[in-house]
Amino acid sequence: MSLDGKIATRSGDSRISSETDLMALHKLRSQSDAVMIGIGTELIDDPLLTVRFVKGKNPIRVVVDSSARIPLSSKILKTDPSSVLIASSRKAAAYRLAELENVGATVIRCGRTKVDLNRLLRILYQRGIDSILLEGGGTLNWSMLRDRLVDKVHVTISPMLIGGDRATTLVEGFGVPTIKKSFRLRLSRMHRHANEIILEYKVNRND
Repeated sequence: MSLDGKIATRSGDSRISSETDLMALHKLRSQSDAVMIGIGTELIDDPLLTVRFVKGKNPIRVVVDSSARIPLSSKILKTDPSSVLIASSRKAAAYRLAELENVGATVIRCGRTKVDLNRLLRILYQRGIDSILLEGGGTLNWSMLRDRLVDKVHVTISPMLIGGDRATTLVEGFGVPTIKKSFRLRLSRMHRHANEIILEYKVNRND
């Protein structure tokens, strides 16, 4: 993120990471069983979510998409759709789910109008997925924090200021009502590379 906490500009441009930071991200991907994004990130960035900057295995790619809006032309469905899992709710149209399954993706329905994240993670665990790298936008990041589903936070602070009240921050959503209700973190590692600062926190899930 930028020094002022933005992960994208008001136009959706999120190309903040340096080459070194991208290598670190891809290493994290290679060490994870799955990588997860929300439909907002999918529609704006159309990411591959594969491991390319380092050697390692590709993770399962999970898209949280309550209404099954992901385009069939998306990059992840064009590259090994058998490794793609779409999490949708029961409000998603049956024909859209059938289309996704027809191209080779796996569809999991959990939740009435929105994806039940707690239930989704239980299902993923039952499928042998023990570690998930969350690369969500501000909305999904908030939802996962709100449901106490985040263990660690890795943040690279890039030497730039973006500004804009419509620019996406690291955590969006409804937010906490008071500082007392905020999510407390414990710094476990900190280092610097050139002008970037890399911070690793553990989340206190008992607060």
